Amino acid sequence: MPFFSQAAGFRRLWPEIEARLHEVADSGKFSHGAQVARLEHRLAEYTGAAHVVGVNSGTDALILLLRACGLGDGAGVLVPAFTFVATATSVVHAGGRPQFTDIDPVTYQMCPEAAARAITPRTRAVMPVHLFDRMADVAAFTALAARHGFTLLEDSAEAIGMRRRGRHAGLHGVGGVLSFFPSKTLGALGDAGAVLTDDAGIAAKVAALRHHGRPGATLGDFPAIRTGSELAGVNSKLDDIQAAVLLAKLSALEQDIARRAELAAAYTERLAGTPGVRRVPGPVTGGGDDRDVCYVYVAEVDDRDGLASALAAAGIGTEVYYPVPLHLQPCFADLGHRPGDFPHAEEACRGTIALPLHPDLTLAEVERVCAEIRRHYTGSAS
Repeated sequence: MPFFSQAAGFRRLWPEIEARLHEVADSGKFSHGAQVARLEHRLAEYTGAAHVVGVNSGTDALILLLRACGLGDGAGVLVPAFTFVATATSVVHAGGRPQFTDIDPVTYQMCPEAAARAITPRTRAVMPVHLFDRMADVAAFTALAARHGFTLLEDSAEAIGMRRRGRHAGLHGVGGVLSFFPSKTLGALGDAGAVLTDDAGIAAKVAALRHHGRPGATLGDFPAIRTGSELAGVNSKLDDIQAAVLLAKLSALEQDIARRAELAAAYTERLAGTPGVRRVPGPVTGGGDDRDVCYVYVAEVDDRDGLASALAAAGIGTEVYYPVPLHLQPCFADLGHRPGDFPHAEEACRGTIALPLHPDLTLAEVERVCAEIRRHYTGSAS
């Protein structure tokens, strides 16, 4: 049983995907074209964003959003110590300096109180991450940013479909991002991403930066060599083939989100009370105008590495999100952090394991995973 698969989903959607791919081939324009424009429009409708700018990865989306906000020249950006490395390296690539903060030990989200303690005279922005199965406390971070005059951005790469008070993730500050890496809730065949914002100026800068700094409407006008470069941009155009796949999969997104919630609830029910399993995610928020989405199912367990080996021996794939906290990664050694600086992040790295979760998974497979976990800790699958 692989940790992730989307083979069955692709088979179901293949007629629509195939038709869109034929459109791309017939158009003769394979990058930065009509399919990208359609995807941006559909994502704007789905999220409620005034502007969506497609780029070639979620990482580039973060970098270009930070650059568009002018957060260079060593500006400090508050980020959690427990997240994917791209959250912090994007700050570096945009010319800023990551300032790590600890997380809430229950939700794994960036802790607002810890962020407030990490503020220095260098700090110019705060960028919470919406991680795994729920959004960060955007109300608290909005208040923190307003109190200090900081820019609020959101690393919402994992958060498509998540909303707080009716507003989609990524739209509570100046902007956010989406990643369409294949394993994401809405995944492409390869890398792809997007910036979400309600700020027309930010959107225009990101759109120019993605295409070598060329301003104006360049979609469908590839390669637009005649247009001069006003900014020092990069080549981060979204591929029309990926846009075509995403357009087809967008039609099944709500169904996939509901399936993920069903599978996550099954895991939580079946693992409750299991010795060695210290905590499993609680139910995702779904009341009123709030909604969280279970992208990754992460359990906190004893003997994490032993469990991973036992599951691998049973043919069950797992992942570790994340084995090393960001402040102890070699690429950030110059920041001078030591073990113990962010204890909750370090404990999460030591004791968490991600179990298979994707729309093609069956409830019988969830039960098999849980039975093997019970067997590991108690000697019995029941």
